[in-house]
Amino acid sequence: MDKHIQKLVDSGTMLPLMEEFYTIQGEGYHKGTAAYFVRIGGCDVGCHWCDVKESWNANLHPPTDISKIVENAKKHSKTIVVTGGEPLTWDMGPLTTMLKAEDLQTHIETSGAYKLTGVWDWICLSPKKMKLPTTEIYQKADELKMIIFNKDDFRFAEAQAAKVSKNCILYLQPEWSKREKMIPEIVDYVMKNPQWKVSLQTHKYLNIP
Repeated sequence: MDKHIQKLVDSGTMLPLMEEFYTIQGEGYHKGTAAYFVRIGGCDVGCHWCDVKESWNANLHPPTDISKIVENAKKHSKTIVVTGGEPLTWDMGPLTTMLKAEDLQTHIETSGAYKLTGVWDWICLSPKKMKLPTTEIYQKADELKMIIFNKDDFRFAEAQAAKVSKNCILYLQPEWSKREKMIPEIVDYVMKNPQWKVSLQTHKYLNIP
């Protein structure tokens, strides 16, 4: 990458953009809400069940000026969801400042593995065993979304839930390829532990992005 462009990427004024699209939020608290998704490339967390592994290598995604991202976003929705990859790999301050200047709602979906940057109206924290969140993000998370791939993930979910604020909404979501096996387990767990809620990837059932 050109040194000048690399400097802009490092400063957050350009970001490796994988894709952007207007759709319906499929998961968690805001499911069913129209939102504009901005998927940023780059992730080294390495979830073996990740359904967007093509996002991992940031070099495959063109560095894009954040003004272009904001210009596209504001045409479609008041709610902008920044996801990845792992968006906190990069400095989210410049992007969110520009989005807020347009009076847009800023949401992020993150593993929390890197320093929290940016100004957010909603933080969805989805911790991963391979690279745990930074300490600071736990108390700032609005929702905790735990992916359930196997029974041990319930233990991990409880350990993570112990670190978030009392106002954080707790979700258990089956990993898509294991949903037939894990949904009954999740339903049973939530009925016994009602502080948790069930989250499903409803966008996949609706066959939308």
